[in-house]
Amino acid sequence: MKRIFSVLVENRSGVLCKVAGLFSRRCFNIDSLAVGETDDKAVSMMTIVSTGSENTMAQVEKQLNKKLDVIKIKTLTEQMAVSRELMLVKVKYNKNNRREIMEICEVVNAQIVDTSSNMMILQICDTPDKIEAMLELLSGISLVEVARTGTLALEKCRV
Repeated sequence: MKRIFSVLVENRSGVLCKVAGLFSRRCFNIDSLAVGETDDKAVSMMTIVSTGSENTMAQVEKQLNKKLDVIKIKTLTEQMAVSRELMLVKVKYNKNNRREIMEICEVVNAQIVDTSSNMMILQICDTPDKIEAMLELLSGISLVEVARTGTLALEKCRV
């Protein structure tokens, strides 16, 4: 079971270490972690994606709630959230596969953001599933380097 924990925390040094330590001590897995300031510079938003049993996910939430630096937690399923991830991919290209790379970009709505005579950097911002799909489509291409952000998520708007 995958859960997204949207955690508002006080923006000060050591908070990330405390949260990561909680996961480490209890052997909880972190699939992805992204942290950034909110509109209030004194508050940061941590988006933590974790996978485990229902009991484990409930335990994660309870332990996070015990941390003094934690202001508020929203526990979201993938269906309850709008989530995005950014990926940059550097690929080698030649005259034989250049068109294929451009077609893949068109299909997955990725952009070519830098080029040289034999390399390109591609950018995609989409759901984690579509990021994985792009990597699968590029599997026959010579990947040089891949950089991904963690998942960012917000609870869907309610009508």
